[in-house]
Amino acid sequence: MASGAAGPGSPASPDDDRPATADDVHELCLALPHVTYGTSWGDMPTYLVSDPATKARPRGFCIRRRPDPTAVDPATGTPYEDLLVLWAADQGAKAALVEADGPFFTVPHLDGHDSLLVQESRLGEITRGELREVLTESWLRLAPAKLARAFTAAVGSDEPVGLDRLDRLDRTGAPRG
Repeated sequence: MASGAAGPGSPASPDDDRPATADDVHELCLALPHVTYGTSWGDMPTYLVSDPATKARPRGFCIRRRPDPTAVDPATGTPYEDLLVLWAADQGAKAALVEADGPFFTVPHLDGHDSLLVQESRLGEITRGELREVLTESWLRLAPAKLARAFTAAVGSDEPVGLDRLDRLDRTGAPRG
């Protein structure tokens, strides 16, 4: 990830070069199309994406993870209390994030799965722009395929991306007649 680079669907912002914060997670997730803040995995706070044009169930692309013995601080053995679960595009993208110097990591429990973990308390190790990229990729990974295609098509245009822009596209990503 390039520092200061705007992620897909998001214009560059002077704030993109500053260290990311936990508050940025909320703002950036809700800026993505068709996102609601709810719960999953029982009662865990979750950012969900769904396509209102379909009856597909909403899918969590950014989920708070409850403390669990599968993800512990190696120095203390105490389960982390500030973890988010995100999704990478594929195993290669996951490996790139996990192997980079930053707050992303995985645990054996997630081996073979495209999800990864990030500690909110370490988000300042990346920029807000880099956080935007990672959250957008997680959204794209779990958004309904037609919505993801429409979003990707809209990002490629010079027109600003937003809910109103996506609502002017049909379910294949083509402009409505």
